[in-house]
Amino acid sequence: MSDRSPVRSGKGRERTSPVTFYRQIVAELRKVVWPTQQQLVTYLIVVLVFVTAMIAYVSLLDLGFGKAVFALFGGK
Repeated sequence: MSDRSPVRSGKGRERTSPVTFYRQIVAELRKVVWPTQQQLVTYLIVVLVFVTAMIAYVSLLDLGFGKAVFALFGGK
């Protein structure tokens, strides 16, 4: 065992006022590189295609496993 006590990062710091916190948020959001409308549409289409493909894949697995279980245990 070590003789040193654990380091506590939160001790000794002053709290940030809500106004300062808000200003920091606004400053950070100004640094963000926002996508253009064309990029946003492209990303949306990519996500929708991927989600649709995953839904189809999981649905086919569910259908296949369901048929296999019914065949194995004698369901109608």
